[in-house]
Amino acid sequence: MGNFEYKVIAAPEKGLKVKGVKSPADRFALALSERMNEMAADGWDYLRTDTLPSTERSGLTSTQTVYRNVMVFRRPAVSQKAATAPIIEEIEPEHFEPEELSQDIPEEDAPEEAATDDLGDHSDIAPPTKV
Repeated sequence: MGNFEYKVIAAPEKGLKVKGVKSPADRFALALSERMNEMAADGWDYLRTDTLPSTERSGLTSTQTVYRNVMVFRRPAVSQKAATAPIIEEIEPEHFEPEELSQDIPEEDAPEEAATDDLGDHSDIAPPTKV
């Protein structure tokens, strides 16, 4: 027996109004089949429908039991190893030569070279002191 994952959803409570579908039973059947087809499109197989009790709050202090219809679907589980394995892709860094870039820029558009070794005279600034 394989591993499965399960999904439980609320069954429709009302039928769908569609042109040509007259009876309430047919409308309800259409609502069920629409829901089942939506789940099947996502890879879920219909398993069964159950009626289960649900304890819900009624007023401020009391509770009541309400019975809910739920639809159970399943699909084969994705193995944990495959689901969490990172996708590693080797990316080649682009290789370029700086002289190739400078040849592409026309002389009039090229930025003026700033003197990087002349940072100015800052002898009037005192070094930081400990407080």
